Amino acid sequence: MKRKAGDYVMQTVTGESYKAYLPAPLPPDPSLALDTELLQRMDQANRALGRLDGISQVWPNSGQFLNQLLYQYVRKEAVLSSQIEGTQSSLSDLLL
Repeated sequence: MKRKAGDYVMQTVTGESYKAYLPAPLPPDPSLALDTELLQRMDQANRALGRLDGISQVWPNSGQFLNQLLYQYVRKEAVLSSQIEGTQSSLSDLLL
């Protein structure tokens, strides 16, 4: 069953108009149909989150480690984006 997650509605504030996203009310009606594939994916996601939570509990300075990991990921993504745009920068260029 296809269901809309929400709608865009026009809003006006101080004479300026813009589109605002208005999500559909929760819980959805009719309720979600959780098939076997979706339940398996939800189970995999929950296990992955549990593993991440477990590591963060026992790893010293886990918050700092995760911040550093995310920082490196963002830098790598910046290199890939610059290459798509035609700018040739390397990861070592960003680290300087």
